[in-house]
Amino acid sequence: MEVISLFQVGDYIFYPLQGAGVIEAIEEKEILGEKQQYYVIKMPISKMQVLIPIGKVKKSRIRLISDLLTLENVLHIFHHGQTDTNLSMKERFKINTEKLKTGNIKDGAEVVRDLMRINKNKALNSTEKQMLESARKIFISELGLIKGITENQATELLNNKVG
Repeated sequence: MEVISLFQVGDYIFYPLQGAGVIEAIEEKEILGEKQQYYVIKMPISKMQVLIPIGKVKKSRIRLISDLLTLENVLHIFHHGQTDTNLSMKERFKINTEKLKTGNIKDGAEVVRDLMRINKNKALNSTEKQMLESARKIFISELGLIKGITENQATELLNNKVG
């Protein structure tokens, strides 16, 4: 069965809830007696290699990383967007989880911005601290690939942007 590949070897992609990575190969593997084509993706932030069946890519919401213009608009959000501070922790967690699942760079950036702002005023609970840490790493992974900078440089850039 020939599956049409959406991505090519060398493409920078974004995998929701995992971060940005690069497609290193497209390989056929037999798993549980079934032969399938897989993307072999190197994920720099987790220092892992992920295999994703080509046929399941659409459902997993994997996309190419955003372009520079989109990134600039998103970084603008960090300074100027509003943070809703009237939500309960439970409501905020539910909304943020949904945003992170979309894989949209803007949604992910909003989660990072809002949690960082709230954390400045009062300490986040352990669940939200974990979410912030994870969302930051994921956002930084894409930021670094878009700008062609190291993880440390991307972290510094992000820290300077949050207003």
